[in-house]
Amino acid sequence: MTTTPALVPAAENRSAAAVRSLLRRMLTDPLGACCLAFLLFVIFLGLSGPWLAPTGPNVTDLGAVNARPFTSGHLLGADATGRDILSRLMWGTRQTLLACLVVLVVSVAFGVPSGLAAGFYRGRFEAVANWFSDVVMSMPGIVLLIALYTRTGPDIVTAMAVFGVLVAPTYFRLVRSIAVGVRNELYIDAAKVVGLSDLRIVARHVLWAVRAPIIIQSSFILAAGIGIEAGVGFLGLGDPSRPAWGSVLQESFNNIYDNRPGVAGPAILISLTILSLVLLGNVLRDVLQAPAGGKAPSARRRRELIRRARAAAQPDDEQRPAPPADAVVSIRGLRIGYPDGGGGLREVVHGVDLDVRRGEIHGLVGESGSGKSQIAFSTLGILPREAVILGGSVLLDGQDLLASEKLMRHARGRRIAYIPQEPMANLDPSFTVGAQLTHGLRAVKKTTRRDAEKELLGLLSRVGIKDPEHVFRLYPHEISGGMAQRVLICGAVASGPDLIVADEPTTALDVTVQAEVLELLRELRDERGLAMILVTHNLGVVADICGCRTSSSATADAGAAPL
Repeated sequence: MTTTPALVPAAENRSAAAVRSLLRRMLTDPLGACCLAFLLFVIFLGLSGPWLAPTGPNVTDLGAVNARPFTSGHLLGADATGRDILSRLMWGTRQTLLACLVVLVVSVAFGVPSGLAAGFYRGRFEAVANWFSDVVMSMPGIVLLIALYTRTGPDIVTAMAVFGVLVAPTYFRLVRSIAVGVRNELYIDAAKVVGLSDLRIVARHVLWAVRAPIIIQSSFILAAGIGIEAGVGFLGLGDPSRPAWGSVLQESFNNIYDNRPGVAGPAILISLTILSLVLLGNVLRDVLQAPAGGKAPSARRRRELIRRARAAAQPDDEQRPAPPADAVVSIRGLRIGYPDGGGGLREVVHGVDLDVRRGEIHGLVGESGSGKSQIAFSTLGILPREAVILGGSVLLDGQDLLASEKLMRHARGRRIAYIPQEPMANLDPSFTVGAQLTHGLRAVKKTTRRDAEKELLGLLSRVGIKDPEHVFRLYPHEISGGMAQRVLICGAVASGPDLIVADEPTTALDVTVQAEVLELLRELRDERGLAMILVTHNLGVVADICGCRTSSSATADAGAAPL
């Protein structure tokens, strides 16, 4: 009875901490900090207009008609009737901000709930909502606003409300597409099982999943709102008694032959505000999609982190045994870290040593998150950008691939091949199987298209595909998961590599297909003398395919610290 209320402050603390973390990451981004500072300045400009503006919005000074900037006490000049342009922009900022808020509120109010309902319930409501969305998006927005002017007059709030309805389908389509995927997640089924109502599930789980795209889209909608409000005012459809950015720009443009510099102030303010909102949306996208540990460190920060980590290295890190002469690839003292979000570094792989000889299948075994894939990705040079290699080497024929990006690029695809764990996700749905295999082979091997296709068809037959000519012409969605895995194996061995890195190649397959794929890997190892690194958490797979050739020392090191 006493534990339930305690959960609420804990949830609130987590939410507050998440907001603080988001703001901190935005402020540490130079572009985000500059955009946010400029937008806050614009808001301050609008709120402080009645107190800080040099004059009233309609106060005229006949002695300053068409005054140029920085003359007659007018910082941005004066218009054709002697009104101060800076004052009118400051007073008009409130009208422009109000118009943007109306667009945002109306579009979110119409688009988000309808998108949630259509994506969660689907069925007839989704069909009808899609039809309305298509109809609204087919309407020419600016033409409709001009036609509306004949009925409502210079009412900018009503015009922006109508524009909000016109852009609501952008929210609807965005939210609906995400909600369709979320509704099939297991935690949604679990919420239904425990008795939560549909309203609570949508409000608590589905809406939380679409929050980041909504926030990002809102910045673009605000930018569009400023552009439309300025456009409506520029066309003379605004209220002439109330200044706004568009009307100020229109008055300056009409007087451009008598006072050309007078256009600069409103034009620059509108352009910079729209640009700041668009760039802030991009920063928000990067921040919200960044890993929890933070963004990739800069080159200077990366060097500093590596220096500190090497200074704190164990004394025996430099006394590791030399790689054997018959090893295809040798890893010595590999250490990997990730930013911890607090300016430090968290080491996740601690000094891994392993050697893989020709004809050997070396198993990396451990539970999920133990560092297996990090070791494999280091060998391939495809670690995430935020990863920091703190020490160690990956030696291929005595050359350290980690020390030279050129060596890594030349070895990848030619000397070292990769078999991923999600076969369907690693094939491009836009191209046929044959087109992808042919393109990949010709990228690393000088051969004609006809010779490449002939070689690949033979390999497809060798990996167990019964009708390779037919499969060659199919798209990825037209083949099964087991067949897709065989296609990827074919692509991996086509270039004649010395080492294959297989990252849990049987995880997404049925048990019978798993056995067939493992047998295929074993046969290719025997035929071609391949060296393999097999990443898995399945001890049965290791016992089946690695046998006595599996090294346990490297496995223990790899699993020393969870990611």
